[in-house]
Amino acid sequence: MNYVTAGTAYTRDSRYLTDRITADGREGFPVEAGRYRLVVSRACPWASRAVIVRRLLGLEDALPMAVAGPTHDERSWTFDLDPGGRDPVLGIERLQEAYFARDPGYDRGITVPAIVDVPTGKVVTNDFARITLDMSLEWTEHHREGAPELYPPDLRAEIDAVNAEVYQDVNNGVYRAGFAGSQEAYASAYERLFTRLDLLADRLTTSRYLVGDTITEADVRLFTTLVRFDSVYHGHFKCNRQKLSEMPVLWAYARDLFQTPGFGDTVDFDHIKRHYHLVHRDINPTGIVPAGPDLSGWLAPHGRSSLGGSPFGRGTPPEPVAPEETVPAGHTPQGG
Repeated sequence: MNYVTAGTAYTRDSRYLTDRITADGREGFPVEAGRYRLVVSRACPWASRAVIVRRLLGLEDALPMAVAGPTHDERSWTFDLDPGGRDPVLGIERLQEAYFARDPGYDRGITVPAIVDVPTGKVVTNDFARITLDMSLEWTEHHREGAPELYPPDLRAEIDAVNAEVYQDVNNGVYRAGFAGSQEAYASAYERLFTRLDLLADRLTTSRYLVGDTITEADVRLFTTLVRFDSVYHGHFKCNRQKLSEMPVLWAYARDLFQTPGFGDTVDFDHIKRHYHLVHRDINPTGIVPAGPDLSGWLAPHGRSSLGGSPFGRGTPPEPVAPEETVPAGHTPQGG
């Protein structure tokens, strides 16, 4: 499986299935508790956004989750973590089957997150950016009491602007560096990435969160890249000007979020490392998975509370993770 094309810059395939699940069902898919299944991999940063938002909003019962294993081949993600290698609800071995159930000639990426309509076994959407926004806007009937407002109306324009910059230069920027097919393409991605990280650090020097004084969709989107930075992007993707742990403001900000219920308790560092180092064989042909880094620093005091703000505003933290969704011991810092 090749991700790098010599002599070219990396371009993400953004041809997603964009049907939406809405409160009024205007696109044919109404919000219904238990009807759909959110398919994720804890290795994937795009899927991790959905895992975090689902937990913050308390949608675990309304939108059940299937967790694919951390590796995949050309055919797709597999349910090798489940007994018999099949998702117990969908009854499939590979996510590919749900895409082909919708379109037998489907020729785009078999990506996570994906939301599958359980009665038909067909993928409804894999539009990762829209999925989390619709969790906030369309699934409100099923939000837990005390759920945070992650996409408040008065801040949406600013959140959208921040998200656009973070996506271009950071979320996708690490991939543009890691999958660059030329020195020039790599240098351009590297420069944009660290320029943006420096600007974000300046912003976060006097503000606890990216937009406003509580966590929002913007923090979720930046966090899923930062939490993977030292484990995979610094070395594997050659984003090595500094480690996250060597960038004081961003490191403290990331630790603050990691220690906030709903963030760090969804992170599986073992899956993250195994995915990148085992799947990207054109970058890491030996398939050796690094033993480090030391994860204990994620639990160190962050000192960000002095900046004011509160993660949940007038709301409350989510309840502890359900036993069946707990990250395995040894895959996260002790106590994380």
